[in-house]
Parts: sequence; C-alpha cells; structure tokens
Amino acid sequence: DYILAVFGKRMGAARKAYREFIKAGVGQGRREELAGGGLIRSLGGWEEVKKQKGTGGAYVMSDERILGESEFVSSVLSQAKEQYERRYELKRRGYDLNRITDRVVEIFGLEKVDLTVKSQKRRKVQARSLLCFWAVRELGFTRIEIAKCLGMTAPGVGFAVERGEKIARENGYELIES
Repeated sequence: DYILAVFGKRMGAARKAYREFIKAGVGQGRREELAGGGLIRSLGGWEEVKKQKGTGGAYVMSDERILGESEFVSSVLSQAKEQYERRYELKRRGYDLNRITDRVVEIFGLEKVDLTVKSQKRRKVQARSLLCFWAVRELGFTRIEIAKCLGMTAPGVGFAVERGEKIARENGYELIES
C-alpha cells in the first residue's frame, strides 16, 4: 500500500502505473551498477572487497539485503536482533493476541467485543489502535492477520498501528505491566 501510494492516489491507477514501471525496468535487463548492494558498490565492487579481505583492512559489516554503510548495516541488524529477541521473550512469557487483547481491555475498561466492532467512539478507536500496535510491532503479526481478526482492512490496521504507537508513547502504556 505504501509503495502503491508513490504511483498514484487511486488504487487502480497506482497499480497500473506500478506495472508499467516494473515492465520498463525488466526491459533494461541486469544492470551492474544496481547489483551487489549499496555497500559493495561503495567499496568498488566485489573485486575490491576481495582485495581488502587479505590485506588486514578494516572489517566491513555487510548484508546484501540492506543498502548502506557498514555502521548503518550493523545498526539495522542490531535492531532486528533486539526485536526478534523481544518477540521471542514475549511469546515465551505467554503473550499472544488474546493476552494483548486482555491488556488493552484492562487499560480502557472495555469488553473484548468492543474491539471487534466498528466504532468511532474515541476510547474504542484508541483501544483498537493500541491493540494493533502491540500485535504488529511487538508480536510480529501481519496487518492482514490483524485485519481479519478485527474486521478491518490491512491499510486501516497500518494507520491504527501508527496511531497506537503514539497513544502508547503519550500515555506511557506498556504491554508488560511493571
């Protein structure tokens, strides 16, 4: 959805423009200047990397999935590891969608059914948003999975995640009670 928004405001037009963009790119074939990741390119290509390997040069952190300098790549990988460890710890402690729902219901003083029914009431919108935020960002559920559970659309869940993050931050809400 985010990518399609770059290609147009209306979904149909955006999809068409995206397909044309991809078709034009495929027609160009493999381009060496776009292969190997940004870090490899910035070092002068694989041949230069191989030369540096045996010279005792500085160790360079790289991952072909991540474009950027060594320090940036290292930072991204570190954050991903922390996120993975947090998710593992939460699941080990028994946190799942039901437990998150219980926590949200407790915070907002609602019933579970209130989270699955469309509403424009501020408290219910905030509760659903916090639930979406914790489910997607803390436990790693996809927006589609949460959308199906709550009767929402995936883009709607995406907006709710952003709103939920802000609600959690501004109100000091934590998934794990201290």
